Amino acid sequence: MTGILEVKHLIKQYPGVTAVADISFSVQAGECFGLLGPNGAGKTTTVEIMEGITPATSGAVYYRGEPMGPHFKSEVGIQFQATALQDFLTVRETLRLFRSFYTRGLNIDELAATCTLGEYLDRDSRKLSGGQRQRLLLALALVNDPLMLFLDEPTTGLDPQARRNFWELIRSIKARNKTIILTTHYMEEAYLLCDRIAIMDRGRIIAMGKPDALLASHFRDMILQLPRDDFKVTPGALSEKVMDAGDYVEISTADVNGTIRTLLQQQVSLARLQIRSRTLEDLFLELTGREMRT
Repeated sequence: MTGILEVKHLIKQYPGVTAVADISFSVQAGECFGLLGPNGAGKTTTVEIMEGITPATSGAVYYRGEPMGPHFKSEVGIQFQATALQDFLTVRETLRLFRSFYTRGLNIDELAATCTLGEYLDRDSRKLSGGQRQRLLLALALVNDPLMLFLDEPTTGLDPQARRNFWELIRSIKARNKTIILTTHYMEEAYLLCDRIAIMDRGRIIAMGKPDALLASHFRDMILQLPRDDFKVTPGALSEKVMDAGDYVEISTADVNGTIRTLLQQQVSLARLQIRSRTLEDLFLELTGREMRT
């Protein structure tokens, strides 16, 4: 199926390093597409090529069936990981400045209402909280009323409440039939917001699809979690895989009832037992490994 954005055989090489190694995929109109990967996986380079900021070594990106050009730039909004704003301007003045860069777009009141900035319009942008600043940056990305929105780790550094409030904003924007490309390190964020995800590692896409479908294709088990102090089991009593999770142990099992029976036979206390389904974080670690990345 032809997408609104198509990436074809994209390669990006630096001296001695291949950052992006011949990847292809498409993004459908109106979907939220997530690009995930550990540090150094190539996702930031890929997104910067898709945004038209970094040139590819080879391959191409097509927007609405055509090579990217002025038409693309006028219909796309970008929220970068970090954006330097002009000092001594209020929120209203900042929005007005960015709006002046485009011949068409949303007015200040629409942007303030969309990003819940109404009560902060006359506040110096330097005095905004982390969540308020991220909402301002989102408003700046929306100032030209784009068809496609790039969000590069938009909730990094936000507290849980601010992060969830931001998720609701993204959902409301997507409901207007905007196409969203999201990069994030938060697996819960990707699961809740993205229609499809692609996981990159070492410059390649190693998994792509709908989150639930990817989980179903990789896992057939559940996870039993117990505090390490409670896990006193005779060696060899459990045939299931037991994983170290710091102060806890995690038991991977396709037979929850049978595993619980064995634990009871071993006189293990289940008072603090937790049972959970597999998550995107499990999938991420399964595919990319657990070693430290820099």
